[in-house]
Amino acid sequence: MSHVLCGLAANAALPSELVDRLIAFADADIAMDLAGRADLSRAQAVALASRVEDSALRLAYEGRLTAADVDPATQPRAALALLEEGVGNPEWARLLAADPVVEHREKLAACPGLPPDVVEMLATDSDVRVVAEFALWTTPDVAARLAGHPHAEVRRALAANEATPPTVLAALISGDGLPPAQRCLVCDREDPPFVHDPQCSRLDRDLLPGASCDGSHESTVHDLLHAALQNPATSVEAVVGFADHPSILLRWALAARPDLPPKVCARIAVDPAPGVRADLAANPSIDDDMIRALADDNDHNVRRQLAHNPHVPLDVLTRLAAVTQVGSTLLPRIASASPSEVRELAQSPNPAARMLVAQRRDLPAEIRDVLATDSDAKVVKSVAPHPGLPESQLRAMVDRHGVRVIAKVAANPDATPALLEYLTRHEPPVQKAFREIARHPNATAPALLACLADHQARPIAAGHPALPPLVVAELLTDTNGQVAEAAAANPSLPLAVMADLLPHGFSF
Repeated sequence: MSHVLCGLAANAALPSELVDRLIAFADADIAMDLAGRADLSRAQAVALASRVEDSALRLAYEGRLTAADVDPATQPRAALALLEEGVGNPEWARLLAADPVVEHREKLAACPGLPPDVVEMLATDSDVRVVAEFALWTTPDVAARLAGHPHAEVRRALAANEATPPTVLAALISGDGLPPAQRCLVCDREDPPFVHDPQCSRLDRDLLPGASCDGSHESTVHDLLHAALQNPATSVEAVVGFADHPSILLRWALAARPDLPPKVCARIAVDPAPGVRADLAANPSIDDDMIRALADDNDHNVRRQLAHNPHVPLDVLTRLAAVTQVGSTLLPRIASASPSEVRELAQSPNPAARMLVAQRRDLPAEIRDVLATDSDAKVVKSVAPHPGLPESQLRAMVDRHGVRVIAKVAANPDATPALLEYLTRHEPPVQKAFREIARHPNATAPALLACLADHQARPIAAGHPALPPLVVAELLTDTNGQVAEAAAANPSLPLAVMADLLPHGFSF
């Protein structure tokens, strides 16, 4: 792969005639970057799709190709992409349903609006992978018909399909009214009893690690139950019994359901697995009593997930923030806080509460300015990226709190060119600040040159349009491929240099 040519393919300033030349030489990597160009003409899109079919998929999904531009015989994957988007020729479905390549039929099985005869062909395909993929996306009536399929993999796919009727999902879970499955992917390949060793070194197996069958298809049945528990179309009555199931994965899936009765929540709240309790803590359906009980959980991740619950009371949330690392993010409950709650949080003697509300980016100016002068560096760090802060306040933050706030100050959308240059000269330097400056639209050439000295900020700075053109050209030969690619994608790269990168007769 040529990093420089990939970067050039993505360069927004590349003239149309150079795009044409690049298409003529494009390999798969370059073609993918070319396919993402917003200015690609239809003729160029067709030429690119004809040269590299992988690019045709992206062009088809993005609406850059029509049915008239694609030949299903030579570009089957592009044709499938158009069918998936609902803009392909219906006759293609009949052609592709008989395609000898299983992967093509499998892809077709996920396409909407298939003709009835194609539906029948896919539902009875000789390869179970095709039927399973079809079951994953099919309509309620066909799902009901496939529920008794002899292969457990098809039933597993039906359990994940949100169009499968609730009564059918309940039957798949219990087995009531359905004939026993006769085969699964494991016993298709190995004689039971068999367990696929997770450390297996054979390269010819496509079974998942731990897949097993003792004649009851147990790993596929387990996957079926897991899919049904995660399916919102499955009735809660069909799954409440899994709160005490020996499988942690099934209890975990149950904990995330938004329709759990309080008694089931109470059982999950004392689950021995912290991950199960953590997913319950994040569940918006749990009530206030359950939230307060989980706030005292001894597991950090349970408390952290509870802080992200949109219904956690503010008093619980501020208590959690004081003892738990909730992350530098705007929490849902803070985002929905009322104006009076925002004022209350901003005036709280608890710095954790002030830090939480400082993450909002729509604070009234008077609250924002008070938080900007807070004595606690964590509060100031949270409010530093807030728009509207003048340069004087941003400088004052740095003068008071130094390295603890510099990166967030650099991320402020209103940071001035002079301030960004000032931050690059700070001692000691802050590596993350250089990355923020390198991507800042207000960064100047002097600031960007300073960023080039930092190995992590260098690839970002190399693509900044404010970097001097001569410097951009020099970076094309950088030993770091990411830097060279970013420089080639820089719209400040001189046109003459762009042209020189594509001499006539160039080949890979």
